[in-house]
Amino acid sequence: MNEDQKLMFLCVDDEVSVLDSLKEQLRNAFGNSFIYETAESAAEAIDIIDDTLDPNNSIVVVVSDWLMPGMKGDEFMIHLELNFPNIKKILLTGQVDPASLERAKRVGRVNHVITKPWKKEHLISVIRELQVLPSA
Repeated sequence: MNEDQKLMFLCVDDEVSVLDSLKEQLRNAFGNSFIYETAESAAEAIDIIDDTLDPNNSIVVVVSDWLMPGMKGDEFMIHLELNFPNIKKILLTGQVDPASLERAKRVGRVNHVITKPWKKEHLISVIRELQVLPSA
């Protein structure tokens, strides 16, 4: 990754209000160190990832809902793990069936599962634990 390339957070949820909240909370916590992208579906997120020059090294965290139209969050996490294993994955969801959650953890190697409604402090602390922040 070159010096000019910024690291990216990608938030995926079919509710725009959730995406707006996530983007605002992340930007308030991490400032201009990152690019903040949002997608309203896994398919849209995959398009963003495919359009990124080096997604394995520039997209550092994907925060995704589970219950979305089209591809569910567990399938999306598995897709990420198989194609972009360096990306850290957080499943942020209000509802998920136990079998899908188990698949997301085992096959998709989800780093954390956070339930909705989430607490901003918890989300930020989980992201800090992932050690993806650029060193100052």
